[in-house]
Amino acid sequence: MFIDSHAHLEGERYDADRDAVLARAKQNGIEAYLAIGIGEGPDTADCGIQIAEKYDGNPYYPRIWASVGIHPHEAHLATEPAYAQLTQWARHPKVIAWGEIGLDYFYDHSPREIQKAVFLKQMELAKSAKLPIIIHCRPSNNSENAWEDCLHIIADHWTPTGLGGILHCFTGSAAHASRALDMGFLISFAGNITFPKAQPIRDAAQIVPLDRMLIETDSPYLAPIPHRGQRNEPAFVAEVARRIAELRNLSTEEIGARTTQNFYDFFKLSSETPHTAP
Repeated sequence: MFIDSHAHLEGERYDADRDAVLARAKQNGIEAYLAIGIGEGPDTADCGIQIAEKYDGNPYYPRIWASVGIHPHEAHLATEPAYAQLTQWARHPKVIAWGEIGLDYFYDHSPREIQKAVFLKQMELAKSAKLPIIIHCRPSNNSENAWEDCLHIIADHWTPTGLGGILHCFTGSAAHASRALDMGFLISFAGNITFPKAQPIRDAAQIVPLDRMLIETDSPYLAPIPHRGQRNEPAFVAEVARRIAELRNLSTEEIGARTTQNFYDFFKLSSETPHTAP
């Protein structure tokens, strides 16, 4: 069994067949997924909650939890009313994390100083909500700039909370992974670990302890080989587990079992599936 620890299924790319996507996931052994609540900005950051409310509890679909947050792309849209709304959504029983939040210097859709300010503010809100954070970090080309800024901010402003977090869709080096692990973070690997030019990611996957690792799809992005170029979906997370298993000389099933248990343990969730009529 597998858990997709990070997916975006709320967008229009799934409007025509979302039910089938979720059914396929369950048929392929995906027992749960985390619906990331960023939407298209602060006003739609309850999108994960909406999916969890609509689909969770049906035995033909995976179990669903949600997060809320403002992505660094939309940091320039952050306002005090938006923060107040996020704080309210964070109290929903399906919300188990704050994010994805962080820094993106690759696209720079929001000015970097605004990204940092919004990152810090959301850390404060997540601390008050007693929620772990999910980190998005992407540096500019041929640089480690966002990694250096992000890890320093986490060390100074988040590590003392003891709430931990997840570096999602990890694209850094083994050294970056090691620093994050020292700060209490889990490292989540996505479909890009299967790409030919992704050796640094594979190097990191070989040093992350098995009890500190998660897997994800980041759907609809980064479909793994052999699905590269297609719309990604949670059913494909098994390919991420398969590649990590090859690197670690383990079975795909063991990576699935380990990362599934890590998800439940980190978020303090029960692995027991409620018995709910369809």
